[in-house]
Amino acid sequence: MASGDHKDKEEGNPETKATHPEDSDDEAIPLGPQCTLKEQLEKDKDDESLRKWKEQLLGSVDINNIGETLDSEVKFLSVSIVSADRPDIVLPIPDNGKPPGLWFTLKEGSHYRLKFSFQVSNNIVSGLQYTNTVWKTGVKVYSTKDMIGTFSPQPEPYTHEMPEETAPSGFMARGSYTAKSKFLDDDQKCHLEINYTFDIRKDWA
Repeated sequence: MASGDHKDKEEGNPETKATHPEDSDDEAIPLGPQCTLKEQLEKDKDDESLRKWKEQLLGSVDINNIGETLDSEVKFLSVSIVSADRPDIVLPIPDNGKPPGLWFTLKEGSHYRLKFSFQVSNNIVSGLQYTNTVWKTGVKVYSTKDMIGTFSPQPEPYTHEMPEETAPSGFMARGSYTAKSKFLDDDQKCHLEINYTFDIRKDWA
């Protein structure tokens, strides 16, 4: 949620794919209708070899935790700040994604990790990623994008820890910040957006 180097970590512009005139003459190949995960699991269920292949591909998917829609549902339960300096700070996530007032305080120069707890239902969520942008006095000071992964639906929550970060330190780093975090999948569907404020101080709150 903050970084010691105050640099934008996002990569440069993606490589532009070359196009050729003959490409426009190609006819699109019909891919056929997509199937829900429940339909995929029930299809060819009498074929032993296909059933085993699907079990290996999908893992231990709970048939009772999947829906009959193509869209996956990801519900984030909490965000935790994990640091060797202190007990974990567990931050509940409001339904509207807008924690009231100051959400948390970081100690300047501290090393910490973010840990997310979330549930997946209905369908597989592919390429779940975390983006975070931080401003101080209206100026963007930090931006990051990190991959979380692909997850199958199951009743038990998943937990995922992000790489370690270092809070900035020094007189200029202290103060109040605003931030926006998003959790997007491969289809750019936003499963959660959190808008919040936090402080960096000499010590933990």
